[in-house]
Amino acid sequence: MIIKHHGATQGVTGSCHELVISELSSLLIDCGLFQGEESRQSLNIEFDIKTVSALIITHCHIDHVGRIPYLLAAGFSKPIYCTTATAKLLPLVIEDALKVGVTRESALINACLKLLKSLLVPIEFNQWHEINLSCGSEAKIRFKRAGHILGSAYVEIDIVQWHEQYKKPKRIVFSGDLGAPHTPLLPTPKPPYKADVLVLESTYGDKNHVAREQRTKNLKQVIEKAVSDNGVVLIPAFSIGRTQELLYELEQIMHSAPKKSVWQSIEVIIDSPMAANFTEFYLEFKDLWDAEAKRRVKQGRHPLDFSSVVTIGSHKEHVAVVNYLKTRNKPAIVIAAGGMCNGGRIVNYLEAFLPDPKADVLFVGYQAKGTLGRDIQKYGPRGGYVAINNQRVDINAGIHTISGYSAHADQNGLLRFASKMRHPPRVIKLVHGDDKSKSTLKGEFEKLLPNTLTVIPK
Repeated sequence: MIIKHHGATQGVTGSCHELVISELSSLLIDCGLFQGEESRQSLNIEFDIKTVSALIITHCHIDHVGRIPYLLAAGFSKPIYCTTATAKLLPLVIEDALKVGVTRESALINACLKLLKSLLVPIEFNQWHEINLSCGSEAKIRFKRAGHILGSAYVEIDIVQWHEQYKKPKRIVFSGDLGAPHTPLLPTPKPPYKADVLVLESTYGDKNHVAREQRTKNLKQVIEKAVSDNGVVLIPAFSIGRTQELLYELEQIMHSAPKKSVWQSIEVIIDSPMAANFTEFYLEFKDLWDAEAKRRVKQGRHPLDFSSVVTIGSHKEHVAVVNYLKTRNKPAIVIAAGGMCNGGRIVNYLEAFLPDPKADVLFVGYQAKGTLGRDIQKYGPRGGYVAINNQRVDINAGIHTISGYSAHADQNGLLRFASKMRHPPRVIKLVHGDDKSKSTLKGEFEKLLPNTLTVIPK
C-alpha cells in the first residue's frame, strides 16, 4: 500500500489523498478546493480515477469537498461515504460552490446535485462498513467524531490484502480536520485505539490556543472596546462551524451581562443565507452537541437563535444593510461569509468599513497565505492598505485577532491525538499545514514518539 497526496501538501487547502491498495483498487479521502496562494493550482482532476473504488469524505468544508464537481465531471460514479450529518450538509455546500465558482445555470447545478445525491452513502458514527474493492483485498471503514464542525469525522480504514489473509489488518487513520478541545457545541475528539499509519493535519502544528475562558474574555473585551464609539464590528467567519460557535459564545456573554450594559443594545447580524441554513442543521442535529450545550437547551435557552440575532437573506437585503450601517449610530456585530475574505459578503463590508476608524475587524480563524484576510492582518495594524475589486482601500479600522477561536486542534491537541493511542502509529504523515507548522510538529513527534517515523509529503 502507498498513499498518494493530490493536495494539502504545500499548504492548508485542497485536501485530497489516495490510499492505493493494489494496482486495481484505491480509496480517495476528501477532494477539496485550493484557496489562497494554492488557488493557482488546476482544479481539474489530473490523477487517474479508474481504480478509485470509493470517495470518503471527512467533513464538508470547501477545502475538503470543493473539487467533487470536477471529480464527477471526470466520470467518477462510485459510492461517496460520509457521516449522516455531512450527507445532509454536503449538497448545500456543493450548490453554493458551483454558483460562486463554476456556473449559475440551474440545469447544470441540478444535474450535478442529482448525481451527487445518488452516490452518497450516509454512515453513522462508530459503525464499521465494508467497502467493495476491485481486487481480492478487503476493506472496511469507521467514522469517529472529530469535533471540528457538525458531522466532521476522522476515518479509520482497515485493509486486509489478498496475500495477507492470515495477518492482522493494517489500519490507516486519516484525521481530516480535528477540533480544538473544549470548543462550544461539539465534543472533543478522542484518539483512536490504534493506527499503523496516521495521516494527520497540522494547521496549528507550531502553536497552542489560549484557554476557552480566556478567549471568551478576549472576545468580550475586544467587542466592548470596539462598540464604545457605536461602531461596527466585522467578523469574517465560515458558514459551517465558526458562525455557530460565535453565536453560542455571544449568547452566553449576553445572558450573563447586566441588564443595562451595552450588550443589551447590540444587534448581531448574520449576513449569510448559507450560515442560516447550516444553523438550522445544527439545531436539527442536537444529538451531536456536547453535554454543556444540551444543558443550556434544557434550561430553556436558545444558544444559536436568540432575540438579538438578525439574519440577512437576499442580496438586495445585504446591500441595504451595508448602506444602513454606514449611517446609523448604534453598535452592531456583523458575522459574514467568507472566512478568509477572498469572497462572500464580507468583502463588501470590508470595502465599506476598512477606511472607517470607528469600525473594527475581528479575525477568529486561520487566514491562509495569499488571502485578503491575511493581507488585512499584515498591513492593517501598521496603517496600510489592501486592494479590493482592483481598488486601493486604506485601513483605518481596528484589526484584531483571537486565535483561540480556531476550529482546529492546536499543537498539544495534535500531539495528544497521536500519542494517546493504545498502539501509536508506526508512521505519521503530516499534511494540511504551512511549512513551519509541519516542521515544528515533526520535531515534537520525533521527541515524543522516537520509534515512530514522522514524514512530510512533498
